[in-house]
Amino acid sequence: MSFRVQPAAPARPNRCQLFGPGSRPAIFEKMAAGAADVINLDLEDSVSPADKPQARANIIQASHDIDWGKKHLSVRINGLDTPFWYRDVVDLLEQGSERIDQIMIPKVGCAADVYAVDALVTAIESAKGRKKRISFEVIIESAAGIAHVEEVAASSPRLQAMSLGAADFAASMGMATTGIGGTQENYYMLREGQKYWSDPWHWAQTAIVAACRTHGVLPVDGPFGDFSDDEGFRAQALRSATLGMVGKWAIHPKQVAIANAVFTPSEAAVAEAREILAAMAAATERGEGATVYKGRLVDIASIKQAEGIVRQVELIAAS
Repeated sequence: MSFRVQPAAPARPNRCQLFGPGSRPAIFEKMAAGAADVINLDLEDSVSPADKPQARANIIQASHDIDWGKKHLSVRINGLDTPFWYRDVVDLLEQGSERIDQIMIPKVGCAADVYAVDALVTAIESAKGRKKRISFEVIIESAAGIAHVEEVAASSPRLQAMSLGAADFAASMGMATTGIGGTQENYYMLREGQKYWSDPWHWAQTAIVAACRTHGVLPVDGPFGDFSDDEGFRAQALRSATLGMVGKWAIHPKQVAIANAVFTPSEAAVAEAREILAAMAAATERGEGATVYKGRLVDIASIKQAEGIVRQVELIAAS
């Protein structure tokens, strides 16, 4: 390993991020009472231009009035290519309560985009004497964003999470699809007359995971548009978890339970992880750097994998 040690990502559960439009305050209480680890109140795509001022006011009021419990409360602002984003930031931080944990920045294309928001946030925090330092999550949803993904991941000490926004990403890349995530009908391999569908999002997810893990940021999978397809959502979530992502968006409440189940280590996985740690502890006492567990070799790398599983379930239990 490089002598530049890979930093740890923020120690908090991020299995599911439930989205709700800021223009629908009637659903805020239900979101707060639900099982999602992160609540994303939206000022961007789900809110029409005419409704944005009222949506902003709704979120500000909800930050004061609603008991959000231990939820990580995030607000998605409008893109930097719009006339709305600066007012989102100013009003949220000058009028909103300190219960707001995070600002989600959409359509980030380079580190300078994050710098612009960071500069404004830092000035407001200083001017208003805010005690809680706002964190950031960014969404990679353009060709520029994926091309600059590592510089974005390193762009600000405020950055805690990074998501893939499949729909805008597909549009920016010129992909021949109108789907939001999931398997694409024409993206397949052919062998002996049989079709085998692969994952068109795999490479982008892998790039995001690598950039995030390099810089201590949580990698998160974005939306799955067909909320009537539970098994399709589950399949994509399982692929994302296997690649190293820590959670997934939910655009419908029914997706929350599936995401939580996928991104929570199973009892069997936790038990095996603890057994591996015990086996390696015994091997270390014997002066051995590796041992055999259930017929397979385990070593120092196995310790890191097992510790990650145990740490994850402990964080979830604490929340």
